[in-house]
Amino acid sequence: MSVSSVEAPSFPVRRTCPYQPPDVYREISERGPINKVTLWDGRQVWLITGYEEGRRLLADERLSSDRSYDEYPTMAPHLGAPAARKLVLVGEDPPLHNHHRRLLNPEFSLKHARALRPDIERIVNGLIDGIEEIGAPADLVEHFAAPIPSLVMSALLGIPYEDHAFFQSATAGIMQGKDQAGTEAAAAELVRYLDRLVTAQEEERGESLVGRLVEHVDTGELSHDEVVQLTMVLLIAGLETTSSMIPLGVLALLDHPEQLAALRSGEVPAVTAIEELLRITAVTDFAGVRWITADIEIDGHVLKAGDGLVISSTMVNRDERVHEDPYAFDISRGSRQHVTFGYGIHQCLGQNLARLQLEVAFETLVRRLPGLRLAVPAEELRMRRTGTMQSVERLPVAW
Repeated sequence: MSVSSVEAPSFPVRRTCPYQPPDVYREISERGPINKVTLWDGRQVWLITGYEEGRRLLADERLSSDRSYDEYPTMAPHLGAPAARKLVLVGEDPPLHNHHRRLLNPEFSLKHARALRPDIERIVNGLIDGIEEIGAPADLVEHFAAPIPSLVMSALLGIPYEDHAFFQSATAGIMQGKDQAGTEAAAAELVRYLDRLVTAQEEERGESLVGRLVEHVDTGELSHDEVVQLTMVLLIAGLETTSSMIPLGVLALLDHPEQLAALRSGEVPAVTAIEELLRITAVTDFAGVRWITADIEIDGHVLKAGDGLVISSTMVNRDERVHEDPYAFDISRGSRQHVTFGYGIHQCLGQNLARLQLEVAFETLVRRLPGLRLAVPAEELRMRRTGTMQSVERLPVAW
């Protein structure tokens, strides 16, 4: 028998503050680290809001990420589209997941990410040059946040940047679609585009990541279609999260001028500050969506086989047992005890690259535009929310 809507409130819900959770999330977590919530389709699933419990479950082999099963919780209507349910890597279990991850891990090592720093610094400085040319007000989403990961991923994957309008629109159509048909159509367009890209790399090998993945087609470790699918997942993950994170982080800093001043002066290094930005301003309300393959007993609860489970990064990152004054924004905290990049075998493959982009973006932005401020009243800003991502549509700024 299902519990009442009072005991299993709706999840996720829209934020009223761009970087803090809705009050209902806090009310849920105050009951304990394991509770029931109700998804958009009426399905009740387990919501985990405790740090230790979340990490323990994300490392449990009795949880599955395979989206092809009906037991997998669909977090928004458009994510029921076949294209969203068959995503490689993020929607796979071992041993296939291990195989794909093993081939990609070297490409996203800390060493590889650090080697890209000069290119990222050049990109970020070039974008700020462009903002200064435009003059105030400038939209920080359009002219800064979105182009950074787009330019970085174009260079990494070997995708012509002149096609950025197309692949930004296609990835947004998949992650932020209004319905299954729209998501499926956007995914089909992107697959056709990437299929041509991979075919070109097969015919004339390049120096990009896609070119190196194609080498595994020669050895039989990957198929052509697998390279296309892996490229699509990397592109979606690389674009959507970073481009959403930057404006949310800027808003948090503008709301806390003493924190912004500490970052600008170097009192708190950017490499430290971004950990608090990641902890507080996570662009999604969950670090993992899974279904349970065999009963799990945890903290007096029995999570039964077939149940759905959601790890709330928003609340796990605010566990008072881990963080003192967990709702306070303090960039000097510098704690990596958060699950914004997930945990376990599905921990974000590109976290080293994401951290580097954020570090360079925030350090350069506050240094080069020291008078950064909103160019419109805060109440005029509009949040963009889907079942998976939360961000700001536009962020007009002056300096």
